[in-house]
Amino acid sequence: MAVLYIYQKCSTCREAMQWLTSHGIAVEVKAIRETPPSFAELKAALDFMGGDIRKLFNTSGLDYRALGMKDRLATMSEEEALQLLSQNGNLIKRPLLMGEGRALAGFKPEVWSQLLLS
Repeated sequence: MAVLYIYQKCSTCREAMQWLTSHGIAVEVKAIRETPPSFAELKAALDFMGGDIRKLFNTSGLDYRALGMKDRLATMSEEEALQLLSQNGNLIKRPLLMGEGRALAGFKPEVWSQLLLS
């Protein structure tokens, strides 16, 4: 079963959960702040998303700005970035759907439909 990492107060996360329910797709839901994905899970998601680490970061989040990630990310190794993400769920783009050889960060119904319904 796929895992959906969400933040309860996030409207986009709620939209994604509603979309999944309306399409009959069952997922295990985890709170991204309290139980962020592991380093290994994030590495698998990164590989699926073509290796662009920026796609995993919540670039509009307060933590991203407070930590100066816009400037720091370019000089970080992949390992450092994944370690940071695995320790701070606020930095991860949400919702994050992982499982069955897929990973989707952020919710775009057309992309989710293409990957999950075909």
